[in-house]
Amino acid sequence: MRQEIPICPLISAGNTQEIVCAQEHCAWYMKSYKMCAVYILAHNALLDIKQKQG
Repeated sequence: MRQEIPICPLISAGNTQEIVCAQEHCAWYMKSYKMCAVYILAHNALLDIKQKQG
């Protein structure tokens, strides 16, 4: 089973081509979570919105 490298949301924004995450070489990469900090921020914001709506 091959593990896919995620798309970088910061560098890919506004580009016609999606750019893969540089992982450990990126300042926004959270090694302990194995994902980009932008995804973590977005996920937490979504949970906060859902909590306020409920």
